[in-house]
Amino acid sequence: MEIAVGRGFQVVTLLPSSSIHGKSIRKTCVTVKGINWSSARTGHSLTPCITVVQAQRRPTWLPGLDPPPHLDGTLAGDFGFDPLGLGEDPESLRWYVQAELVHARFAMAGVAGILLTDLLRVTGIRDLPVWYEAGATKFNFASTTTLLIIQLLLMGFVETKRYMDFLDPGSQAKPGSFFGLEAALEGLEPGYPGGPLLNPLGIAKDIKNAEDWKLKEIKNGRLAMVAMLGIFVQASVTHVGPIDNLIEHLSNPWHKTILQTIAASSS
Repeated sequence: MEIAVGRGFQVVTLLPSSSIHGKSIRKTCVTVKGINWSSARTGHSLTPCITVVQAQRRPTWLPGLDPPPHLDGTLAGDFGFDPLGLGEDPESLRWYVQAELVHARFAMAGVAGILLTDLLRVTGIRDLPVWYEAGATKFNFASTTTLLIIQLLLMGFVETKRYMDFLDPGSQAKPGSFFGLEAALEGLEPGYPGGPLLNPLGIAKDIKNAEDWKLKEIKNGRLAMVAMLGIFVQASVTHVGPIDNLIEHLSNPWHKTILQTIAASSS
């Protein structure tokens, strides 16, 4: 067997041994104008070699599409998708990567929270409002204005720290930069905080060699963003929560589908 590896593809040439009347025939393989042939010494006849060509093209979001030059496959979840050319500028691309990562994490948390609270509401375990009305709920322990101010302060502080670490990677892990809690957070690299508080299970401590974990996270995050968009549209059309829609669909799968629901709402 001869193996030749080229850029973007692999050629494997199989040279099976054979014998005639107990005499082994050694076959060699030559290339003539790109065609491989084998030559048997006894008869000097030319027979074609068995050649297997295995493509090793990089996977893209659209099969057969050549990815743009600025997406070279080094980023987690890079499948060459940038139809508007937003990432052609390296600094913009660096920011979009972080923005997508944050939105993906918020979407995963949002989808999980909506489904859990909706399940508790539908089953009657807890008396909770439907998710799109939760923001108007008034709480006894604090006023809406107080909660809004606290949220703005906390989120503003966190996002400011994240942006400062984006501008100067590692600057927010220096001693004294976070009230002495730097070791408990232990930022791994921009966008990937760690430490016992944000990474209690110690997953992907070696962030430089955690490509599989990064890929899994961004794939699940993109799926969650699509799911979140679906939940928005679903609430706008049906005016109920996702668990209610699921129960209605399961009660009559052939006549309670998304197409029939949209058609009924538009009529």
